[in-house]
Amino acid sequence: MKKKIALLIATLFGVGLARKAPGTFGSLASLPLAFLAAYFFGYKGIFYTTLCVFIIGTIAVYYATKGEKENDPGKIVIDETAGQLTAFLLIAQTTLYHQVSSDILLIYLLGFGLFRFFDIVKFGPVKWADTKLKNAFGVMLDDVFAGLFAAIVLMLLCRA
Repeated sequence: MKKKIALLIATLFGVGLARKAPGTFGSLASLPLAFLAAYFFGYKGIFYTTLCVFIIGTIAVYYATKGEKENDPGKIVIDETAGQLTAFLLIAQTTLYHQVSSDILLIYLLGFGLFRFFDIVKFGPVKWADTKLKNAFGVMLDDVFAGLFAAIVLMLLCRA
């Protein structure tokens, strides 16, 4: 029972079971959560939602992959949610807070694209966490690092 619930959370309620590009679909599915957290609660909403997803996700990944050969199978996409949320941390207060405009769609698409780019390229700390930390914490952390890189670039683009 514990493994079934963990798998449900780790696959983002089945989004990770997509036949192709489950990570991309996991990131896309996370955008409404990012929007709602920022829209209603600003920076604090994004921060606390990211923190909760990271903690719950780490526990879920641990139980979902317990006894498995692979510690980060493609169907696990809760880490993409944590990373995608992280991508909006540095702009949540100024750009995403209580705004609904045509520009906001572009900002979310940029954040999505930047996060996917850094998640796929995996350089620096992203690669380190992905290759050296072979546990649930590492599964989550590499995406948070990718999200941080995306957040920095997105903040610079929004300020330009």
